Amino acid sequence: MRAGRPRGRSPHGPSAPQDGALKVAALYDIHGNLPALDAVLAGLDADVIVVGGDFAAGPWPAETLDRLRGLHGDVRFIRGNADRELAEPPKPQVEGGPPQEVLQWVRDRLSEEHLAFLSGLPLTETIEVDKLGRVLFCHATPRDDNEILTRMSPDQRWLAALDDADADVVVCGHTHVQFDRRVDGVRIVNAGSIGMPYETEPGAYWALLGPDVELHRTEYEPADIDAVGWPEEWPQATPDEATEFFERISRERA
Repeated sequence: MRAGRPRGRSPHGPSAPQDGALKVAALYDIHGNLPALDAVLAGLDADVIVVGGDFAAGPWPAETLDRLRGLHGDVRFIRGNADRELAEPPKPQVEGGPPQEVLQWVRDRLSEEHLAFLSGLPLTETIEVDKLGRVLFCHATPRDDNEILTRMSPDQRWLAALDDADADVVVCGHTHVQFDRRVDGVRIVNAGSIGMPYETEPGAYWALLGPDVELHRTEYEPADIDAVGWPEEWPQATPDEATEFFERISRERA
């Protein structure tokens, strides 16, 4: 939902399939954490990259955006709540969302062209993946880039959010905790967060799809975000702490 901590290496674009099976890398919630992103890209072997939203709002916003847009091959972007909020006029603070002073710090480091790119991103992307079927990628849910649902949310709430989703698998992010569950025949995968994961081990968390779902963690050496003037302390939480926090907000919003 918000931003990531940082080392970096040269990124690779998606490669051609070697065995005829399409592989799709889901890179979510990078949050301007360029060193974490570079560590993932350095070892990435995928035909398609889906950038799953909330990728600019962090310590290296312009650099992260330029790195992603400079990748060769099939790279697709969808919007997250922070991407949309960066391109909109400032609004009142919402619990669980990025502080307005942080969003303004990021805006000040992005060009008008960057902000125009963010404002034009689609809500979802759908790809047919061998053995998985029709895979829908969204940031939070298929109907809303800021809706909060977790691995603990009741089936009924997930079913309401997926009501119009024509998909066998739905890949999301937003809450920065990886999970893989099924609701009424639909497989729901949270790819995790590259930039600011709420997990038990440090690293960059992401997912690879095709022909099954693989949840990955890439180790990297954090960089000093204070050196770039990042205006807040980097949030940390365990998966259970984050899930309980987001579940409470989700119930309050329902």
